[in-house]
This record gives sequence, structure tokens and C-alpha cells, in this order.
Amino acid sequence: MKPADPSSLPVRRLGLDDVPRCLDLAQDRSWPREERKWRLLLEYGEGFGIDAPDGDGLAGTTILTRYGGTAAAVGMMLVASRYSRRGLGRRLLNHALAEAGDATVFLCATEYGRPLYEKLGFETVGMIHACVGRFDAGDGAHGGPGRERSATRLAEPGRDLAALCALDAEVFGADRSGLLARLFDFAEQVRVAGRDGEITGYGASWRSGDRVFVGPVVAEDDETARALVADLARDTDVRIRIDLGGGRTELISWISGHGVPQSSTTAFMVHGGRALPGDRSRLVASFMSALG
Repeated sequence: MKPADPSSLPVRRLGLDDVPRCLDLAQDRSWPREERKWRLLLEYGEGFGIDAPDGDGLAGTTILTRYGGTAAAVGMMLVASRYSRRGLGRRLLNHALAEAGDATVFLCATEYGRPLYEKLGFETVGMIHACVGRFDAGDGAHGGPGRERSATRLAEPGRDLAALCALDAEVFGADRSGLLARLFDFAEQVRVAGRDGEITGYGASWRSGDRVFVGPVVAEDDETARALVADLARDTDVRIRIDLGGGRTELISWISGHGVPQSSTTAFMVHGGRALPGDRSRLVASFMSALG
């Protein structure tokens, strides 16, 4: 009997029972086994997968995360190494685009995945710089001598969630309140910065394996961003990772000077050349590449 063509196999919805298979697939592609991350994405987003025709786990995955009806992120695009270049990535991405409907769809792309995304109508609108290292607070971690220190504090869900969600909606142009409510349980800490009783920025840090991720970070200016990042990163006992937008040259230089140099770069792509909703000039660092 002729073996099934993987690109013609059905795409099915993934659930939390599929986490072990997702981890195995990630490991096959030399990605870390990040169970907490997969669980969050499958709980909040919509996971899609193709079962391997040889019966050994998953042949491919992707996750679509909707933000209201206006925007949607695509992430965790993975195809098992033994099924690469057989149309599975195209099939999964087309399925996610169909599910997204009229939403503006965006993703982060490595050089390996970028050609496929371009063929399917995605355009690069910016770059994301991943900075990885052990943060050294040292002196002047908030900007150096002569700069007034911006104050941050630990956020409290009952006190701050509504204002935090309102600020985030301005930045993303979409309702992400469900995701942000989960952030308080998922993260190591959530911090806010403010002025005159108004929240002007927020950030979070969360642990995955042997690293602490700093993100999302939303701030009105670089001074506020530095304060949030420094306070989120200063007490970590492991390497941190923060994904900064390409226009954040001064912040990239600042954090590199504190022991967290640029490690890799990915393209931020939007489908169909559409404008992103919201005011992303205040988005300093993403939550994770799969969420934007």
C-alpha cells in the first residue's frame, strides 16, 4: 500500500493531552521542552496538529491565538524532521489563516521559515532581537548617574488588572484581558510603573527551563522600560531572555551593557501587508514569540 501523503492528512484540534507529543516534536527540532509554555498556549490559544502517518506522535503543529476579532498571532509552527519539505507547514499555516478569518495575522519568523511565510502572503514589517544573558544590575541599572529613577512596584490583580488591560488594549488595539488575567498566575512577578496615580507601563517575568523570560513589557518611554526590565531581572539567579523590537537600539545597547547581549534575530511579519491595530510604539518586549 502506498504510504499516505502527509500534506493531505487531516488537521485536528490539539488539547492538553497532546502536550507530551508537542514536547517530543519540539525536541525533534532542537527546541527546548517547555511544558509550561505549551500548556499556556494550548489553554488560551487554538492548537492545530497533524498526526504522524507512521503512528509516532505528531508530524506538525501550529497555534493560533486570537485577540478579540481584530488580531491573531501564529506560533509554534513545527514540522517533524522526517516530514520536512513535504507540504505540512503550508497546510498548517493555511489552516490557521482560514481559522483567523478577518483578523490581522502576525508571526515571528526565523530565516528557515521566512520563505514559506512570504509565499503565503506575509510581509516583514520589523525585526525582533532576542537578548540572552545574566543580568548584572550594577550601578545605574535604571539609566546611569544623573537620571531620575522611575519607580515600579509589584502589581496586584484586584487593584491593577483593569488598568493594565486598558493600557494593553491601547497598545495592541485588541482585547487581551483573558491572557493578562492568566499572566498573574503564570509569571514569577508582574510589575507596573506609574505617574500621578496612572499606570504608564507594565512588565512581567516568567520561568521556563533554565531561563527567565522578561516580557511582555509595555512602557511610555525608555526610562520607564529600563526601570521595569531592571526590577524584573535584577534578582534572577539564571540567564534571562528578552525579545526587543528592532527600533529599540538604545535599550538593546543598555541591556547588553548589563550582561545580556543580543543572541539572535527573527523577522516580525504581518499577513497581506495590513496595518497592525493599536499603538505598538509602546510595546518594548513581547510576551513570547508565539504571542507577539
